Amino acid sequence: MIDWKKIDTVLLDMDGTLLDLNFDNHFWKEFVPLKFAELHGLSIAEAKQQLEPRFKSMEGKLEWYCLDYWSDALQLDIAGLKAELSELIAVLPHVTEFLSKIQQTPKKVLLVTNAHRDSLNLKMEKTCLQVFFDGIISSHDVGFAKEHPEFWALLEQQHRFSKASTLLVDDSLAVLNAANAFGIAHLIAVSKPDTRQAKKTISDYAAIEDFQELMVGL
Repeated sequence: MIDWKKIDTVLLDMDGTLLDLNFDNHFWKEFVPLKFAELHGLSIAEAKQQLEPRFKSMEGKLEWYCLDYWSDALQLDIAGLKAELSELIAVLPHVTEFLSKIQQTPKKVLLVTNAHRDSLNLKMEKTCLQVFFDGIISSHDVGFAKEHPEFWALLEQQHRFSKASTLLVDDSLAVLNAANAFGIAHLIAVSKPDTRQAKKTISDYAAIEDFQELMVGL
């Protein structure tokens, strides 16, 4: 799937790529509506009805990923609620083995995530994956979400990589499309970001269900 001799830099997404998206899906689709319903005396169905269009309107924007934004907008302690649910944070199959193996190569490995720093710190604390990366970049530090071309231009300026020898692995097609438009040569999608949901059909990019598939030839 990948000719590793052609790769110098590896960019890895976090949620839905290295970590099971079940945590985030459950948090935003079930736990936040429950807490919002309790706060406003609503049924959970009513809470979801109110929240879904608000969430939808922010998709792909930096605010969508910003815990401070949602804490203010919903009057809930979003970072605190994430910590309450943190036992659901889990590493996807064979991710640790892949990271261990790639760490033994001279390739530069960067974690590149839209996650807010509070969420990122909680997840690193729970998984201890931070030891595998040469750098950890949150889009909140850059000022643009990964869906935007400005993110990739700034990332390249700050971290000096060659587009022709860079691999990005991400579960978001919108992010892969943005990276593709920017010119990153090697793109891999993740077809099973949430272990509790069915595998996704992906036609636009080469896709893996499990990081074991990427370890061939590494």
